[in-house]
Amino acid sequence: MCRIGAIKSRSPQSPKAALQLMLPQQEGHDSSGFAMVMQDLYGAFAHDKEKPLLSMACTVRGLALVNEYMDHHGFAQLGQWVPDVCKDKSLNIHAMPRYVFRNYDYPEIFHYRSQAEREDLLMDTRLALRELLHKEKAGFVYSFWPDVLTLKEIGDPADIATYFGLWQDNCRLSAKNIVVQCRQNTNYDIVRYAAHPFFLQGFTLCVNGENTFFTRNREYQKSLYRGYLGFESDSQTLLYTLHYVLRELKWPLPYFKHVITPLPYDEQKKRHDADVLLLIRESLANLEINGPNALIALLPDKTMISCCDAKKLRPCVIGHDDDMAVISSEVSGLNVLLPNRDISCDIYPTERELVAIDDNLEITRWIQ
Repeated sequence: MCRIGAIKSRSPQSPKAALQLMLPQQEGHDSSGFAMVMQDLYGAFAHDKEKPLLSMACTVRGLALVNEYMDHHGFAQLGQWVPDVCKDKSLNIHAMPRYVFRNYDYPEIFHYRSQAEREDLLMDTRLALRELLHKEKAGFVYSFWPDVLTLKEIGDPADIATYFGLWQDNCRLSAKNIVVQCRQNTNYDIVRYAAHPFFLQGFTLCVNGENTFFTRNREYQKSLYRGYLGFESDSQTLLYTLHYVLRELKWPLPYFKHVITPLPYDEQKKRHDADVLLLIRESLANLEINGPNALIALLPDKTMISCCDAKKLRPCVIGHDDDMAVISSEVSGLNVLLPNRDISCDIYPTERELVAIDDNLEITRWIQ
């Protein structure tokens, strides 16, 4: 069973805070990997928040390929964070030769294009770079999006943090939103793309559990949108469903829960909105999930959400104080980051509930 966590804070937090959140949950992971997505960046990327940030790990050859592609397509490099890595051979990490965390300016013609066109450009560029590196077996591209940084690596989470200097108080990375998981996807081959959190066009999602409707979800999603690919993890389908419901269909957030875990048919028929719920069930039945899972997601507008499967078989708890909200698989993580919170206000999402935390730390609870 995985362990997942997330931080939403009024002030920028370093990766150290996310690591402290996960450390008490160490028995829940197997030292196979560490991954995080940081949104609303400060520190090294505080001054280029509107410019797309490329996050990737690659070989020397892969870096040359990416540099050539970006230059040829009119992207101009603005700035970067180069980790000062610790090369202690005793560390349990399957390190790549190069890590890239780099801001780019848009090609000149896109300065006059719409926001939607720029967003399509960023996704298409990421997909092209992914294919380019895959053919050469030269690396992995995790995200290419403004104000978002993604790091994924195989090995022991504590050693990975040491390698990248993430334990240091003066680490140049910080953000107001961090989503993290300390485990690789050990149900399948261990590859970096399979590590949670997953990211697509401003949407971040990680899952503790499994989705036994994976094949049905995957085969349907392949026809929905060109960005739905890879499927290295059964949980990745939940990211694509979230993206499809909110971005492509432009439905209100509560309907995401109705899509993935619809109410029993007899209960739907008795609702005042029965026509809507039955239509959702009929048209999007192939996006329903099954199996024990709890998820955390971060939306483009910086809203953080959490919900559980229809049987409530995976743990999740939300705690907060005036300055920070934290979501964790175990309450032990909250006790480290929020030792003085009012524990009577902790939220354990039910099987029919979706909890959302906005950028003012206001918490909304929607019940199906």
